[in-house]
Amino acid sequence: MIRTFRPRRSVLYVPASNNRALAKAASLDADAIIFDLEDAVAPDDKEDAREALREYFLAPPKSKAERIVRVNGLASEWGAEDLLAARACRPDAILLPKVETPQDITGVAEILEETDASEGIRLWAMIETPRGILNADEIAELGLRSTARLDCFVIGTNDISKETGTKGRGALVPWLMQVLLCAKAGKLDIIDGVYNDFSDLDGFATECTEAVQMGFDGKSLIHPSQIETANTSFLPDATSVTEARLIVEAFSNRENLDKGVTSLNGRMVERLHLEMAKKLLEKFDIIGEK
Repeated sequence: MIRTFRPRRSVLYVPASNNRALAKAASLDADAIIFDLEDAVAPDDKEDAREALREYFLAPPKSKAERIVRVNGLASEWGAEDLLAARACRPDAILLPKVETPQDITGVAEILEETDASEGIRLWAMIETPRGILNADEIAELGLRSTARLDCFVIGTNDISKETGTKGRGALVPWLMQVLLCAKAGKLDIIDGVYNDFSDLDGFATECTEAVQMGFDGKSLIHPSQIETANTSFLPDATSVTEARLIVEAFSNRENLDKGVTSLNGRMVERLHLEMAKKLLEKFDIIGEK
């Protein structure tokens, strides 16, 4: 499948039960907003949160941010009503929690098809349990099937730590890279987990840098103060952009039009580097337009 690139550098959770946070969401510079009906909403507030979200989505969007609704699992007492509410809101995507098998995705995709939901409503999957990690490859393969609607993985680091008893980011890295590799094989974006201490911007910046180096497409956020750091961290740096432009220019020269390899500033560059350069510049231009 060929998908249009959408920047997902900063993906902010906003509790659907918090009217003040909902009102502020449109003014934020996050690439994507996850309107949360799950963990951020107390059991007694679930119904009110759904109603607040329905009302919020009645108004035209006031920003270009991608809008995602996280529902409770369908097996829970709130899942079915959450899915109905999310479908009615017509968001860009619905985020499914604790995805552990491909059927967790295909089951929801079938419900959306049977109820004539807009094809524009995509599905995102939380990978946050040991079983979800072990089955990440099978789940990610759905990204290659248009009928599955799957576009993105979101890592739930807090839940993984709770489920496994691991402590510290370092212990999670092998599993994070395993899931990331699966996501890339399925042509999916993948968003890193949250950084809990939102007052520690230096620590957050360090973790963003690590996520960029690992190959994540963005970072999950719990506070608006983290948006600017995430956006800057996941923006292609000036050196990479300059080099990409030089590569494109080199292969545009008449003498290189039919070549598979050429020389640039004393090193050899191949057409695979040209493809990488074009993708980077496309991302940079789209982010700039946003």
